[in-house]
Amino acid sequence: MQQLPTFSTVSPDDGVERTVLSEAPELMVVSFRFKTGAEGKLHSHPHVQSTYVASGSFRFYRDGEAYDLQKGDSLVVPGHIEHGCLCLEEGELIDCFTPRRDDFL
Repeated sequence: MQQLPTFSTVSPDDGVERTVLSEAPELMVVSFRFKTGAEGKLHSHPHVQSTYVASGSFRFYRDGEAYDLQKGDSLVVPGHIEHGCLCLEEGELIDCFTPRRDDFL
């Protein structure tokens, strides 16, 4: 039986840990764990991104609008749209990117 690949956990920002869970050229699944008060700084990229709140609560910023999301909520960010978040309560986001974020490998 073949082993699935494993990926290192990195800290892209203070209070944030990122772990790639799985990937293929067409799609990538990534876990982001945030401490309360940590931020995913405003940024944009060409990839379409979906975010699912696995735990905690977050204020998301997308294209100048703010959205408060709780466990079980999700949001899609089209490519090239500025977005980011503030963690209101420690938690985890599961993000999917299409195509894969090669910069995360």
